[in-house]
Amino acid sequence: MRNALYNDNSYKYVIRDRDCKFGKYFGEKINDVGIKEIVTAYRSPWQNGYVERVIGTIRRECLDHFIVFNETHLREILKEYFYYYNKFRTHLGLDKDTPENGPIEPYGEIKSIPVLNGLHNIYFRESIEIHTSFITTQSIISN
Repeated sequence: MRNALYNDNSYKYVIRDRDCKFGKYFGEKINDVGIKEIVTAYRSPWQNGYVERVIGTIRRECLDHFIVFNETHLREILKEYFYYYNKFRTHLGLDKDTPENGPIEPYGEIKSIPVLNGLHNIYFRESIEIHTSFITTQSIISN
């Protein structure tokens, strides 16, 4: 936890379950950093539904399809997936939009870039100067 937060003071809370892997030492150290620890009720995973859902999404859409060799490899996979997830993946909660809205390109050939060795793809339109039928229509209207 200390390594994850070494240069960031923006966190106020840590919500965790009652797993014994955290232990007493975890709670003491997290409070020393100035973060309040919130422990969910016994056998109540639904109390932390957001985390349960995002972990399930990461597992289903990413990690179930890879053999992870070591921690560095896992970090590389997750870094690429998080970039794709936050910038290009559509979300139903956002009306099938992406968290970081991009420009809408109505013209051009549809291209794709593979992400995570082709597990997912980023789709975009290859920009062309101006669509030819649009040029003729606009030039006729303006003259």
